[in-house]
Amino acid sequence: MATPSIAIRGQRSLLRQIREALAGGGPAQTRLDMVVRIIARSMVAEVCSLYMRRAAGEMELFATEGLDPSAVHVTRMQPGEGLVGETMRIARPLNLADAPNHPAFSYRPETGEDPYHAFLAVPLLRGGRAIGVLVVQNRTERVYTDDEVEDLQIIAMVLAEMVAGGELITEAEMKGVELAPHKPERLKGAKFADGIAFGVAILHERPMAPSQLLADDVAAEEERLKTAVSALQAQIDGLLEGQTGLVEASYEVLDTYRMFAHDRGWNRSLEDAVRNGLTAEAAVERVRSEHRARLGAARDPYLRERLHDLEDLNDRLLRHLAGDGHVARDLPDDAILIARNLGPADILEYDRTRLKGLLLEEGSAASHAAIVARALDIPCVGRLMGLRDRVSEGDPVIVDAESGEAYLRPRPDVVNSIQARIEVRAQRRAEFARLRDTPAFTRDGAKITLLMNAGLDVDLDTLRETGAEGIGLFRTEFQFMVAEELPRFNAQTALYSRVLDAADGMPVTFRTLDLGGDKVLPYLEAEREDNPALGWRAIRMGLDRPALLRLQLRALIAAARGRPLRIMFPLVATVDEFRAGRALVDTELAWAERRGRPAPSRLDVGAMIEAPSVVWHLDALLPMTDFVSVGTNDLMQYLFAADRGNARVADRYDPLSPPALRALAAIQEACAETGTPVSVCGEMAGRPLEAFALVALGFDRLSMPPTGVGAVKQMVLSCDREAARRGVSSLLKATGGSVRNEIETLARKLYLSI
Repeated sequence: MATPSIAIRGQRSLLRQIREALAGGGPAQTRLDMVVRIIARSMVAEVCSLYMRRAAGEMELFATEGLDPSAVHVTRMQPGEGLVGETMRIARPLNLADAPNHPAFSYRPETGEDPYHAFLAVPLLRGGRAIGVLVVQNRTERVYTDDEVEDLQIIAMVLAEMVAGGELITEAEMKGVELAPHKPERLKGAKFADGIAFGVAILHERPMAPSQLLADDVAAEEERLKTAVSALQAQIDGLLEGQTGLVEASYEVLDTYRMFAHDRGWNRSLEDAVRNGLTAEAAVERVRSEHRARLGAARDPYLRERLHDLEDLNDRLLRHLAGDGHVARDLPDDAILIARNLGPADILEYDRTRLKGLLLEEGSAASHAAIVARALDIPCVGRLMGLRDRVSEGDPVIVDAESGEAYLRPRPDVVNSIQARIEVRAQRRAEFARLRDTPAFTRDGAKITLLMNAGLDVDLDTLRETGAEGIGLFRTEFQFMVAEELPRFNAQTALYSRVLDAADGMPVTFRTLDLGGDKVLPYLEAEREDNPALGWRAIRMGLDRPALLRLQLRALIAAARGRPLRIMFPLVATVDEFRAGRALVDTELAWAERRGRPAPSRLDVGAMIEAPSVVWHLDALLPMTDFVSVGTNDLMQYLFAADRGNARVADRYDPLSPPALRALAAIQEACAETGTPVSVCGEMAGRPLEAFALVALGFDRLSMPPTGVGAVKQMVLSCDREAARRGVSSLLKATGGSVRNEIETLARKLYLSI
């Protein structure tokens, strides 16, 4: 065992004395006074004072050695007041040679601190939040050394844990000390997946509190840290090299992880903390708290983004130290998952019978995590700024995805109101269930075919429950995104067979791999792109890697086994792309026939209309296709030049606006003229008001998330299509922006259930 340095032995001796003082019995204040006296003696300071944050934000003097003892529990400073308030604000050490001349100095005569000039204050940090301040002072003007600052920081870290554990302050006093947010809060975000849920907060990346703060063997801890960091670096390098990995992380995020994981500054901070006597886990928490305090208040979104990257990196390093690389965990019956962001595979790691809702700091309604949440009928609200710092594990929380809000630690009256709304939604679901087998005809006799979008095995279980008449969009890439290696021919064939078996004769449209853009697989090599949404993705990737696309087409043909098969290519931007894709289908069909394998009884090949370029070349494209489907998610982002994954612009443009509606009308009219079957499979199709506009434009096949079928069917049954057509047609000539309000007014005028 390595021999501890003199400094470390001193820290051990000091902490042993503090623990002995706390274990000695007697009144709480007496023990607290002994603690500051021990610290003052160890630091050779004439004053040592402990201030704690009250729930109202005031800083109260809890104990002192050197100041007037009558000021204890009397001196209180308002938030931000004085040097103590300044230390809380900056959340890092404040080291001054002449404190009274600092502009933030606040004179409190009752403390008797007139003669003291040298001033060192360090925050007590817990979970990145400053809960108190530890101060030492001396009469002589001087700046405290780096070693002294380091020593006081370690003492403050230990005191913070003691406070949280109830060792330092009595339970009665703790009631007034704010260790974590406790007041009710309402956060406004964005609706990602409809629904309402009430439950308890579960952190996706649960902080792993160190069980031991001080190292018994410094050399051994250095080796543990080195091994864990090396394993973390190798894991992240492996993800980028496509050897192994966590499929939820995009290339850009992983590249950022790699940059930080190899950053010498981050590594040096960890190493220094261990050399000063902390365990590896305590060093990670120490560095984490410093980063949270320094960057958490930054206004610059780039700096806040870097904080999130460091948070994830620290969490992963703690799991390596614990020898546990898994994220998923047991959940209570009413779990609300709290996360910065989630990949589609993340949600699938949890027990979906217990997961009732999601709250995210980031993301977008068109992200694939949001799509999975909608498919699983899990309410989700995102873009909740500062969420993770404002909620603690076990807090009661509400997900209100009807209004795009989150309630943290809600008041009883808010809980009662939400529970009443949950009951109303349950009644509506019962109404939708009664309509399940009712054909979707408008009041004036137009048949509207309602299909559902799918991509997961769990979706197949809901096909019959929803009353959908088939699967209008099966996202084949989800199988690839939740796998750790490229799915082989047999695995692909098995999935497609299960889908066709579950459909039991109902139509299923398989979209070929829509990879690239924001869907990067760790096991497929791809170059980083400045603008991935406009880059190498979807059919472009398939045509450039024909072996990958042909393998999938071969699996689809094999799965059909004499049944009808519908294949659709995504993001077709030119007629030539579709022609090349269809040629590969013909090649694989011929390959199967030469080997005597059963061909599909009927094979339809279609294209997704997502690129505006083909909207103006439909006269050439449609005669080549057996059907087309409008992917409104991508079509709208390209039409408005607004990245649907960018929170700043994703909601700036409304699909219920003249440009978007005119483009959709042009597509429908071209398909009607050529007799080409057309459907809409974007998110618009699953929202009753948007679906009303689509029906009015003439679309009669809508494919949507499973949860949207009931509400859209109810709308269809109450709709007069001809009256809707006349009303919406008049709005196409509007000169303003969104016509959402006008369409909603029209729908209500026609007595629609919107």
